This record gives sequence, C-alpha cells and structure tokens, in this order.
Amino acid sequence: AETDPVDTAHDAADDPAIWRNAKDPAQSLVIGTDKKAGIHVYDMAGKRVSFTPAARLNNVDLREVGGRVIAVASDRADVTQAHVALFTLDTSTRRLVPMGRYPVGPGEAYGMCLWTRAKDKALFGFVVLKDGRIDQVRIDLSGPSPVVTTVRSMKLGTQAEGCVVDDRTGTLYVAEEDVGLWRFAADPAAPATATPIARV
Repeated sequence: AETDPVDTAHDAADDPAIWRNAKDPAQSLVIGTDKKAGIHVYDMAGKRVSFTPAARLNNVDLREVGGRVIAVASDRADVTQAHVALFTLDTSTRRLVPMGRYPVGPGEAYGMCLWTRAKDKALFGFVVLKDGRIDQVRIDLSGPSPVVTTVRSMKLGTQAEGCVVDDRTGTLYVAEEDVGLWRFAADPAAPATATPIARV
C-alpha cells in the first residue's frame, strides 16, 4: 500500500513513523510530515484519517510513554532557532493533539529521533541540525506541561539529517549525507564521540 498524497507539491511529503497497535496490528497507524503544511495520520491501507496543520515540520518519531503515544517532530519554522513540536497521538480518534513547540538551540532543525532509556524510562530526543550539530534534549512529561531541556551536543562535519536510536542497546545512528553513517552512545553522560559505521 501507499499513502494518499499530501496536498502540497514539490518535495513536501517527508518522514514517517509507525505506531504499532500491539492488540490489533491491523489498526496500527502511520504518521507523516508534509514539510509545507503539517502532519498527517494514515491507516495501514494508506488512507489519510486526520491532519494537523503546522508550519515546516520535517522529521518525526514516536514512543509510548506512561500509556500515551508521544510524537515529536523537528520544527523548521524559524531557521535561526531550532524547535521541536510535541504531539499526543490519540489512538482512538486517530488524531494528533498538539502539546506545543519548544526551543532547542541555534540553527535550523532537520532530523529528529527519540530514545527511551531502559533503566528509568526517561525520554530523550535527538535534533539533527542542518550544519551537522546534534542536540540531545530531555523531554520531561511528568508535569502539567512538557519540559524540554538540552542536555548535550555532538557534531558531524557537514550536513546531516536521518537518525534513529536502538532502544535496546542505547545506540544513536546518524547519517551525514555526503559522508556516511555514524554511531554515538545515546546516554547524555557518555562521551560525544562519533564512530564511523559506513562510508558513502
């Protein structure tokens, strides 16, 4: 299957993330960004079931936290100040509920991925900036409003975007677009040392 097309043109549909319904996998959902308009939710047949307007979201990831499904997207609305946009995925109505946008640091937000630390279930995000810097944020959802705090920065030499974290091993993988794939330890207490995995 493929998803319904987004409503805007010219390199608009971008990054997806999948929420797996453990009780009924056929009712799982796909969320995907339209870089010029907002963020969509699709069913497993690719049919769009909801849309949430938002300016210039790029990459998106999600995790289940305390019984909620939290989606976080890199927000490029301000190219001088990176932000993340937080949402709750209401799996019954199949809609994303905005929780706000939060500053990360200077630069243009590009890539985005999440990590749940095994030992304490703390939620972290990695925001890959267009210049190759990677800002790690702690996302605290314990209070009435989310608190997003930058806890560490790492750096690659040139433009980077795609990233993913293996929650089992606590390993962050980041793609430097014209160079190759790099590995970092995801824990904020670890050295910010990049290890090459594969070269372009």
